Amino acid sequence: MSNKDRYDHVFFQSFTLQPQDLNENLIYNSIPSWDSVGHMSMIAALETEFDIMMETDDIIDFSSYFKGFEILAKYDVKIVTPGGSHPFP
Repeated sequence: MSNKDRYDHVFFQSFTLQPQDLNENLIYNSIPSWDSVGHMSMIAALETEFDIMMETDDIIDFSSYFKGFEILAKYDVKIVTPGGSHPFP
């Protein structure tokens, strides 16, 4: 399973989403389940999935589905889209 698949799986499990929901519109508080409690649950799931411990600033900055790709890269977790590129500039 690729890192992207693992990352997506955490979002599916944390927020009960479908693949089409994972897009640029998926940001903190954009869906009822991504509130402060859902956020911390998702962070804990990501930390477990990738065996990392995020810094507090990164937890706070984790504001969208795509922002997470950038943040996880700081922890040597590279998320690459099927086209072979990163989904952020």
